[in-house]
This record gives sequence, structure tokens and C-alpha cells, in this order.
Amino acid sequence: FELLDGFVTYGHCVTGAEMMDRMPNLRIISNFGVGVDHIDLEAAKMRGIPVGNTPNVLDGAVADMTFALLMAAARNIVIGDKYARGPEFIHYDPSLLLGVEIHGSTLGIIGMGNIGREVARRARGFDMRILYHNRNRNLRAEDELDVSYRSLDEILSESDYIVLNVPLAPETHHMIGRAELQQIRPTAILVNMARGGVVDHDALLEALENRWIAAAALDVTEPEPLPREHPLLQMENLVIAPHLGSATIQTRRAMAQLTVDNLMAGLAGEPLTKRIV
Repeated sequence: FELLDGFVTYGHCVTGAEMMDRMPNLRIISNFGVGVDHIDLEAAKMRGIPVGNTPNVLDGAVADMTFALLMAAARNIVIGDKYARGPEFIHYDPSLLLGVEIHGSTLGIIGMGNIGREVARRARGFDMRILYHNRNRNLRAEDELDVSYRSLDEILSESDYIVLNVPLAPETHHMIGRAELQQIRPTAILVNMARGGVVDHDALLEALENRWIAAAALDVTEPEPLPREHPLLQMENLVIAPHLGSATIQTRRAMAQLTVDNLMAGLAGEPLTKRIV
């Protein structure tokens, strides 16, 4: 570590003050990904170390995955796949595994940033009524995408589908807990594409077991991965993916290129292509 001038964080390697101090020559931290909750940004700032990340290039891929999970939960795709492969499926039954419709329903987006806007664009194709909550109103999104601002409580109580697209920060940690889950309609589906820590997993387990909500779909968990004996993994009304939000060939290549560009710029003492600190 002592000889390193540049450091690439890949796969959420925890990078704190102690690690930075083991690299006295460090001039750049380049993160492969947008989320940087695993990097101590304040420690980097105090040491004059710029931190780069890879925003924008993955917005479309993450929005696509958001709808993939939403649709999988709504239409029983995972349960249906297992059933279709199993010995019980010997004849077609029209009453089997009835899901709920997506078109014409109400979508609540919590976090109307770059990814949230891409989710809203896709929702328009499903003729959905789109509500959103953000720290600040996004008037541009309201004008361009016909989305309506609501308080968090209103999003929870009015939406058929609730999508989380917020960064993990102290103010968003466990922002969806027991009280919030009890406000959601019992027919609604929760989709978390943010970070696992945004949702209180103990509360989510209780909500799924007691059918406070119909189902959930997670691309992220806390911790990640969940322990193999974790009870959430046994819930049939939960769809879970191994953090595949930006996992397309095209997006991963773009992220890799931006990570390298940030690294090389930092080593050369030049402005980063995408800098968060």
C-alpha cells in the first residue's frame, strides 16, 4: 500500500481513513460505480485526495432493472418459473398464479435523480400515474415527465408500486422501516434499487410475513449478500437479485472506461471526468 499513487475501489471495498493513511502517496481514489457510501469522503477531502465515480452511464440500465424486478414481483415470474420447471405443472389452469396489472396503476418514485427520471420515462410507456418524492421538488421532471410531487407519507399510502432510488446517507438509512411499511397499501409492491440499508430488513420481513404489503423486490440487501440462513431468503413474496442493477455488458464497459479515465486524470493531476469529492 505504501507505494500506491492511485486506488481503484471495485465491489464496494471499504475505504476509510486508516486505509488511506497506509497509502501516503495516494493521489486519486477512482470508484467503479456511482454509490460511494463505502468510501469515507470526509477523510479523503481532509487529505486532499479526489474521489471519482461513474454516474450517468448506468442510469438506463438501472431503470431497466427496476422495471424487470417490478414486473417479476407483480406477475409472479420467479414463482412461475419454478412451478413451470417442477413436477406439479401437468396441465394449464387459468386461475393459476394470478398477478396484478402494471399498466394504468400508480407508481411512487422515492428519489427523482437521474435514475428516478429514467424510471419515470419507462413508466409513461405503461400509462402509469407517476408520483415522486425528493428532498427538493424537481420542476424539470414535473414539466417533462408529467410527474406529481408528494410527501413521503402520501407516496406510501397512494402508490401501487413504490421504487427506491435514493443514495445511502445518514438521513436515508432505514428510511423505510416498520412505521413506513404499515402505511403502504396491502396490495402494493416495494422495489429497492438503492442500497440495502435504505430498508430495515427486520421490518421488511415482518411486513412480508404479515402481508402488510403484497410483495417486495430487492436488488440490494444489508448486508450484501445476506447470510444464507436469513429468513428473507425463504419468503415467496420476495424477488431478490444479486445487485444486478447496472450489470449489462454495455454499461459495465462504460463504467470501466470512466473509472480508468478518472484514475489517469488523477494521477496526472488533471480534473477528473466525474468527481464526487
